[in-house]
Amino acid sequence: MRTEIQNNLKKTVYVLARDIGSRGYLQTDALNRTIDYITSELRTYGYAVLEQPCEYRGRTYKNIYVEKKGVKDPGEIFVVGAHYDTVTGSPGADDNASAVAGLLELARLLADKPLARTLHFVAFTLEEPPLFRSRKMGSYVYAESLKRAGRDVRGMICLEMIGYFTDTPDSQLFPLPFMRWVYPDKGNFIALVSNLRSRGFLKSVRRGFRKGTDLPAESLTTVFMVPGVDFSDHRSFWKFSYEALMVTDTAFYRNPHYHSGGDVPETLDYERLTEVVMGLKAAIEGVAGE
Repeated sequence: MRTEIQNNLKKTVYVLARDIGSRGYLQTDALNRTIDYITSELRTYGYAVLEQPCEYRGRTYKNIYVEKKGVKDPGEIFVVGAHYDTVTGSPGADDNASAVAGLLELARLLADKPLARTLHFVAFTLEEPPLFRSRKMGSYVYAESLKRAGRDVRGMICLEMIGYFTDTPDSQLFPLPFMRWVYPDKGNFIALVSNLRSRGFLKSVRRGFRKGTDLPAESLTTVFMVPGVDFSDHRSFWKFSYEALMVTDTAFYRNPHYHSGGDVPETLDYERLTEVVMGLKAAIEGVAGE
């Protein structure tokens, strides 16, 4: 099972970061090729794929999503999302092809799994600058649409750079100095990050994650003022008072290729990326109810 997952993850990362490459907000052809790939994969798993338009300066961008209906409490929703765009000029293997690969693989693994609650798997557009942390982000548009529709969102899991790991001592940096006394100094763990409102949801996800894998998972529940805590699509859900968390390899606190041309497929650890997926699968099964 793990071999198949690892092969699928590597395939997606190479398609997005090597075959397509930089997916900046003005690179329409690359973004459309990415949409076509994501859509094709989701349809292969048996999903009906939906699109949500996002407008910016006369251009139409798209969120791509599917809904897996719950069999017991279909009105209760959990969202799993990852952005598919990059900063212009970066192939974006870790940021964020690794997370899109994880998203697609989770959708595949759970496609035929009966779950009590409904799942939304969403590939977000416009996460990167110049829309970063704005109301034009694809995730903000999506979260706002759920709020306006009165949907009962019980939690959101944001996948943000989940493929870079290293066992080198002192390879892990932190936003605040005291954290180095609390967390490992090697970048060989995955991090689960939430705000205070979402701490209960984080505990549930962490508990499930640890049932699915032995990969170390560290967690942080804190306020948004800590640098990096709200640097992805989960922030959009916090804005609408939804519980949400980020799953991350800690980005620029670990990966030296962040937002650069060096963010290529060969730099990722596909064995540990596979373990992230295994842990998330167990976590989602736990919160969504088998």
